[in-house]
Amino acid sequence: MVDARPELADVPGDAGAEGTVPPPLPPDDPEAWYAPDVQEQYEVYPGVVVTIARRGTEFTYEVREPPLTARDRDALDRVESYFADAHLDRPRTREGAVEVMEAGFGPKHERVIDRLVECSHAARRRLDYHALAALACLGALTPYALDDAIDVADADEGGVVVHTSDYAPAATDLPLDPQFIERFASERIERHTVDFYEFEIPVVLYRENLLGNDPFTTKYAVREPDLLPGDEQLLAECKERLWEVGIDEFIEDQTAFVRERAEELLSRRLRGRNTRAWLDAVSYRLRTALAEYELAVPPVGRRYADDRLSDLVYYVLRDYVGYGQLTVPIRDPMLEDIEANRVGERVKVVPRPETGHDGRVPTNLVFEEEQPFVNVVTQLAAADGTELNASTPSAKVNLTLAEATTDDGVAREAGEKIRCAVALPTVSEDGPHISIRKQAADVMTPTDLVRNGSLSTELVALLWLVYEHHGVVLFSGPTGVGKTTLMNAHMPFIPFSDRPISIDEGSREVRLPHETGVSLTTRNHETDHKRVSMADLMTQCNYLNPDVEIIAEVNTAESFETFAETLNTGHGLVGTTHAADIESLVNRVVEQGLPPYLLRELDLVVFPRHVDGERYVGEVIELLDESTFQDLDREERCGVIHKGGTAVYWNSIAWRRPDGEFAFDHDHPELEGGSDGQQEDGGDAHDWRLHTFDRVAALTDRSVGAVEDEFHRKHRYVEYFVSEGIDDFGTLYDLLADLETDEAATVERLTRQATDPEEKRGAGDD
Repeated sequence: MVDARPELADVPGDAGAEGTVPPPLPPDDPEAWYAPDVQEQYEVYPGVVVTIARRGTEFTYEVREPPLTARDRDALDRVESYFADAHLDRPRTREGAVEVMEAGFGPKHERVIDRLVECSHAARRRLDYHALAALACLGALTPYALDDAIDVADADEGGVVVHTSDYAPAATDLPLDPQFIERFASERIERHTVDFYEFEIPVVLYRENLLGNDPFTTKYAVREPDLLPGDEQLLAECKERLWEVGIDEFIEDQTAFVRERAEELLSRRLRGRNTRAWLDAVSYRLRTALAEYELAVPPVGRRYADDRLSDLVYYVLRDYVGYGQLTVPIRDPMLEDIEANRVGERVKVVPRPETGHDGRVPTNLVFEEEQPFVNVVTQLAAADGTELNASTPSAKVNLTLAEATTDDGVAREAGEKIRCAVALPTVSEDGPHISIRKQAADVMTPTDLVRNGSLSTELVALLWLVYEHHGVVLFSGPTGVGKTTLMNAHMPFIPFSDRPISIDEGSREVRLPHETGVSLTTRNHETDHKRVSMADLMTQCNYLNPDVEIIAEVNTAESFETFAETLNTGHGLVGTTHAADIESLVNRVVEQGLPPYLLRELDLVVFPRHVDGERYVGEVIELLDESTFQDLDREERCGVIHKGGTAVYWNSIAWRRPDGEFAFDHDHPELEGGSDGQQEDGGDAHDWRLHTFDRVAALTDRSVGAVEDEFHRKHRYVEYFVSEGIDDFGTLYDLLADLETDEAATVERLTRQATDPEEKRGAGDD
């Protein structure tokens, strides 16, 4: 057992009654630390001992923390009084509480405590524990959070009871509703750091297991640096001085300029403030002299800690170079949506599926005042060339975050692309609002999608066939289902020698690995007193001799009109639009004033879905003419839609079954994982083939059999990509280019690498 008695050697002999050693108790005394009804005793933290005892038929859970003398309590009161106005971010979960207690105070906190108290090393250890638990951890619940043997905590009429791995329930002396109980009951889902100009800011996604406390049980917290008392005033003074700085030369690196000026201003203010606030020169010299005779603790050489200056510089950069409180969420690669709806309300985010959570979650970020909110809104709009004012109170914004660079200034990786909808208070009832949609920095490949269960290898091969031979593919579905992800993942299938051209606002979300590719975008501002329109881009696009046109976000009347015109040019066409099913798509086309017969020019329409955190292709359809539709020997998964005096015929060729497997209609049963030629109800085998093969055959002046053979060959390649884990966007594009240049030689090289691990490893290193 662990000796739970006080640290007697650390208690001064003249400490008074509270510091005297109590007399020994007889063995039969139930208050003795070695009483026979003690079931278990162990240390959870240096000086913190847990004792589980039996009291009649019940268990009790007692905690003994490091004892404090009267002098220690006075010192603790001084520390708590000083930090009362500080902004210390407490941990959100038990895991975080353990990490805080293990890490202790940071250097800037230690330096403050050094100036507030003078005591022995043993007393300082006791003081640090109590100060850390009270100011930066979970208060009275801290020792309970440190005990990993506690599985469950529950509250009844008498207070809080805990369930340990061996004893349950065990009564504690905690009140019925102790402070921070919701954090004690929380569990961490995911934790990572976000990079912002050499600062690593930790963020945590966690789940609260306390019912009735908040309708949102899963939450997202940004752990920004703590601020000491007076730091907010320092930041306000620094920002005001930065605005007043006169600039008479061109600034090449805005971040470096702001950092240098902030460090200069803040370090000067810290030196001056600390000199006045702590000691005058005489007191400082006196303490130095006493320290030489070991009669006092030596004074700190510097008057502020390096981490305090660094933390203050972070806040200056966050507000001047970043986007205020939204800086970390915007740069967090694990988020895909950010929403700030009104002043005084928590900012909401949508984590990516890989975090293990789906749906909106609140954050610990709030715009308490309207002006900082307005500043972020106008800053986002201005970054895309739009000035928000009374006549233009809202805007759609497309941005690429600054590229990450190495020490020598060379770009290391492309910045993340974001799409925003921003508005001033004139069009929003409770202040400004911001809605941000983020595109993942790493482009997914077909291998990633197949492994994630988003689509089948047969569908990848079919999209490859249509992409390569300049067919028409439309990805259709609500916001957030993965339309752009699917479209971009298959861009390497456009031959390297072709010229893909992307147009419209959404083109900045299109990833083209081709040297021959061009992106043309409209802007919501005027150029030479004339707004750049889709018609202008269409004219420019035709002069560029495209092989494939990409129109991301076919949603406006102009984009639908351009889409219709492109269908008649004979170019390949890939795009996305908002329609959940084929009937909704036909309705949208008619609403935009286009004839529904234009839909017959589409080769494939892919409808992705987002259900219970999963994103997958729910259905793929072909658009048919009447004669082809009449030849179909089936009754389900096909139909006709009558709209505007025109009949639109469609046929479903791929879908996801309720068991999660993908069905793919084709009359070749040798396709592994595809359709076996049987209906789902066990009926007779189908005898039709994909109409898409006929379309590709007509485009390439080949027989349908030759197209089918090409499809099967591509399907074998797709299976190879998945089995070999070729999930890098650039690597896949290069491999496809090699296959196009000399397929036989590329296959021979791949076969050789598959049989020679050393050569394969060497090729990968290259």
